[in-house]
Amino acid sequence: MKKVKLLVLDVDGVLTDGKLYYGSSGEEYKSFHTQDGLGINLARHSGIKIALISGRSSNAVKKRAEELKIDVFYQGIHDKVQVLNEIMADFNINLENVCYMGDDLNDLPILQIVGYPAAPQNAVPLVKENARFVSKANGGEGAVRELIDHILTEGYDYKSLLHSYFNGTITFTQ
Repeated sequence: MKKVKLLVLDVDGVLTDGKLYYGSSGEEYKSFHTQDGLGINLARHSGIKIALISGRSSNAVKKRAEELKIDVFYQGIHDKVQVLNEIMADFNINLENVCYMGDDLNDLPILQIVGYPAAPQNAVPLVKENARFVSKANGGEGAVRELIDHILTEGYDYKSLLHSYFNGTITFTQ
């Protein structure tokens, strides 16, 4: 695997379970997995830029993106490829160094051009067919963390990264 420099994630169905929850006053609720959040922090610590591109707009997603200090975050996007091209230009990153995780048909245009396409287990079949990595976990249930662990163990010195991230408080016997 070439070194991933930019990790781009769809939101609904990847960072969340894809279900839409509405309260009686119309407020929207989403569930995010904390292990995905730590994985994103580890990826950022390794130098990987993180981007979210969502077809929908949501205050809950905006709040989560702010909490995780996501590098770039786009909502209400129909043409995700155009936005990806802008992000790559801003960070001076090529397609071969981009990993994208998506779960539905609207993610196919990006999945078919990036260097490392990925999908959660509950992605639609055509998306999984176009992915080089399919997590064992479903979206919203640790799929992003599984992908990040895979990227970091394949392309980085994972133990040194963890040692650095936790300020030397983690040690390994081997």
